[in-house]
Amino acid sequence: MATKLSLNLSTLLSQVLIILLITLPYGSHTISAHGFHFKEATIDEIKHAFQQNNLTSRQLVKFYLREIKKLNPLIKGVIEVNPDALSQATKADHERRTLPHKALPDLHGIPIVLKDNIGTKDKLNTTAGSFALLGSVVPRDAGVVTKLRKSGAIILGKASLNEWSSFRSTKAPNGWSARGGFGKNAYVLSADPCGSSSGSAISTAANLATVSLGTEANGSILCPASANSAVGIKPTICLVGGDQVVPITPRQFTVGPICRTVADAVYVLDAIVGIDKNDPKTKRCSKHIPLGGYKRYLKLDGLKGKRLGIVRNPYFSIINNSFVTDVFEKHFQTLRQRGAVVIDNLEISNIDEILDTDKSGEKDLILAEYKISLNAYLKDLVVSPVRSLADVIAFNKKNADKEMLNEFGQDLMLAAQKTNGIGDKEKAALANLRRLSIEGFEKLMKDYKLDAVVTPGSKFYHVLAIGGYPGINVPAGYDNKGIPFGINFGGLKFSEGKLIEIAYDFEQTTKIRKPPLFKP
Repeated sequence: MATKLSLNLSTLLSQVLIILLITLPYGSHTISAHGFHFKEATIDEIKHAFQQNNLTSRQLVKFYLREIKKLNPLIKGVIEVNPDALSQATKADHERRTLPHKALPDLHGIPIVLKDNIGTKDKLNTTAGSFALLGSVVPRDAGVVTKLRKSGAIILGKASLNEWSSFRSTKAPNGWSARGGFGKNAYVLSADPCGSSSGSAISTAANLATVSLGTEANGSILCPASANSAVGIKPTICLVGGDQVVPITPRQFTVGPICRTVADAVYVLDAIVGIDKNDPKTKRCSKHIPLGGYKRYLKLDGLKGKRLGIVRNPYFSIINNSFVTDVFEKHFQTLRQRGAVVIDNLEISNIDEILDTDKSGEKDLILAEYKISLNAYLKDLVVSPVRSLADVIAFNKKNADKEMLNEFGQDLMLAAQKTNGIGDKEKAALANLRRLSIEGFEKLMKDYKLDAVVTPGSKFYHVLAIGGYPGINVPAGYDNKGIPFGINFGGLKFSEGKLIEIAYDFEQTTKIRKPPLFKP
């Protein structure tokens, strides 16, 4: 979707000035007093600098706050900055001076931005990008936030997103929310940043934070990661708790990391997986989390012996770019050279039905689930201007200018409001989605004894979504215009370990990611 905005001359000139400032060679603020390079710094590099007393968390937070102040007016990746971020950094620095290094968890002192649908019981708002939730108060931190705080992470702020995680309107462009404005792809400003976790990917790609969290029901982690040259991990549904996250459908909805490297994404994943006492499904799935966490799978020979299936139809026809197609052919050869057994030209027999959300029943089911889950979330808030989906619809009508209702409408919300619980139609849709997963993706994986399916870009998310399967998207290149694209590795439930091995080996072999240039 594209929206043409009329910019006056002063706005154009200010954006040109910002771009010029951005594209100048790195200034003194990008290097610490001890020679530490802030931009593109990984968690391992930051932790090493901490240990060598070459960096403090306060210095790191101050750097990101400067970058947000400089870049955010243009790319709008951050919707709100945490006023307590510096005090959290001060606490982290004190703990580092007084506690044994081994007592500090992997994310200690690391700044992270959270998608603005992830609840925090602090001075930050949780609004899903909508003015309807501005000033609302969650009863507690989201389960993932509790885990992040326990891991020592610094909550730097909230990332922008597609408003209501793309579930208000089919007409609103990716990256837009009423509160956050129009988020921009950091590599090519006119390119699609994808969504709904657009701001998480934009912020990570543009070095506005070390790492970030997004959420996904249908591509909202994998697609922005692909579009912004980032690594996105969509975990198996139930590995990560969803309590106090503005929902779409608990059946398909999960929190996951969007980072610049596979290793960083894995460190974040390790911090957020596990039992959430307010999300019962996590208890039955916690037994699948490996002892010592997923970082054990960060292996340089992770591709050796892996059986990978390439599904070309319909994903290569979606690309429709010979340059990009040639890049992927080289990547497939790299997979073989690294020791993988690559089985080409595989087909998912029911792929056309899976991709047709009307025919599969997915659309009707999600509409009903959305109304139920959103109403429950809103009812649970301590303070809120709205208490139901009907209230949100009414708010948008009353505040049409602020919410750009005339431009984008709210057709998805209106359709969801018309639903009346989980009836026979929705139960039939649920059964059909299970059938499609078993007879399609699962059958393919088992028939060919695959460890993962490999596809270009991120569009395989449809298949992964309806079955609750995990996926990892890794930077794969840049097209003729400089627009990033990723490669997707998808597997059966609880196959995160294998996917991480595959993704890490591919990333370390190809080393494709580069910082954005903010082209027009």
